[in-house]
Amino acid sequence: MKQLFVALFLMACGVTTYGQSVNLNGKLDALKGQKEIMVEYTYNDMKVGKMTETEYVNKKVSEYNAKEAGRGDKWKGDWVADRTGRFEPQFEELFNEYSNNIKITEKAKTGYTLQVNTDFTEPGFNVYAVKKRAKIDLTVRVIENATKKEIATIEIKNSPGRDVMGYDYDTGSRIQEAYAKAGKELGKLFNKKI
Repeated sequence: MKQLFVALFLMACGVTTYGQSVNLNGKLDALKGQKEIMVEYTYNDMKVGKMTETEYVNKKVSEYNAKEAGRGDKWKGDWVADRTGRFEPQFEELFNEYSNNIKITEKAKTGYTLQVNTDFTEPGFNVYAVKKRAKIDLTVRVIENATKKEIATIEIKNSPGRDVMGYDYDTGSRIQEAYAKAGKELGKLFNKKI
């Protein structure tokens, strides 16, 4: 019995390890002196697990509606609403907390825009004894508004969601934490490079 417990614990630990990376292509020098910049969010060509987002959403809606009428439709509404209700505000909050130089907001009227595209989402799962942490991959482009020129690209890979030891049974809460971690790390990068 003790060996089974140890084996299950080691398997859970193996699921939790993700090496987040933040890679900058280009320079952020042009942002010196800026107090805030505009941020835009896109989800173009996002993959979810091994599927396109459309395939994933259709599959989940079908599965949930088969179990309980209307449950899948509610889930689909939450899947989209979580972007503006949870993910994007959490990303901004942590970026702004960790970046001393520049703040981001969707309402900024400045010469630069931060375009944040979610390329990949792993929603993870938490089914009591078996858990998998969420993670996301983002491509962040810094655009000069007047010329539409891209001055830098930042790739954030494997940004981890909530710890698998938590009570994160809701997909949205796991993914929200992945956006928080990504915002935090991007804010730190801006502090170093500007």
